[in-house]
Amino acid sequence: MGRPGRTFVAERVASLKAELGADLVVANAENAAGGAGITKKIAVALITAGVDAITLGDHVWDQKNFENEIDGLEQVCRPANLPEQNPGRTHLIIENDGFRLAILTVLGRNYLTLKSSCPFKMADTLLAELKDQCDAFFVEAHMEATSEKIALGWYLDGRAAAVVGTHTHAPTADGRVLPQGTAFLSDAGMCGPYHSVLGRDVGPVVASFLDGMKRRFPVAEDDIRICGCLINIDAATGLATSFERIEVVKD
Repeated sequence: MGRPGRTFVAERVASLKAELGADLVVANAENAAGGAGITKKIAVALITAGVDAITLGDHVWDQKNFENEIDGLEQVCRPANLPEQNPGRTHLIIENDGFRLAILTVLGRNYLTLKSSCPFKMADTLLAELKDQCDAFFVEAHMEATSEKIALGWYLDGRAAAVVGTHTHAPTADGRVLPQGTAFLSDAGMCGPYHSVLGRDVGPVVASFLDGMKRRFPVAEDDIRICGCLINIDAATGLATSFERIEVVKD
């Protein structure tokens, strides 16, 4: 979320990866540029710092000219269920020590205005198309409605290694491995300032709720945290064996 979030991620991702014994790092970075969208420069900086794959969401096209940059970013994918005419990759396949992880994001259709097709059917389509090209699937549920995220988790239980929700910025406490082996979390939470309202300065947001007037909502600066989760995947089955929520507070 904005400069505070992306800077802390860039500072800590390599050491945190080593501390946790993580083989691959997937980050949603759709709010990295001023809290809305991403640029090529920011994407390259995050990948250089140690992020292996970048996913995006409903703010994918917020930054001017990014639609002309995304095709050149091999470790970045946009939501798969946007109209097929949209530029960008619908999925990624990243590899570590012979293990191939397919990554895809699907947008929810409740309360989000960006045009998209059915996220459930799109997940079905890509899981079928990519099954011979990967060893496991990581599905990001970029959705406003918690019920839609949970429904997708149950729908893909036993077929995806993980279904992890994003978009609502607040980490949830429901992380677990579902009965058939899919790690699920309703929302991973943001990497950014938590002395805020979803990453924005408290004062202007509260004032807007009180009087209804439009204001600028600058990105906040305090209580910077990295939030996410650590998932272990059995290479033989392509399913999750454990789940742990991660939260790192900046000193």
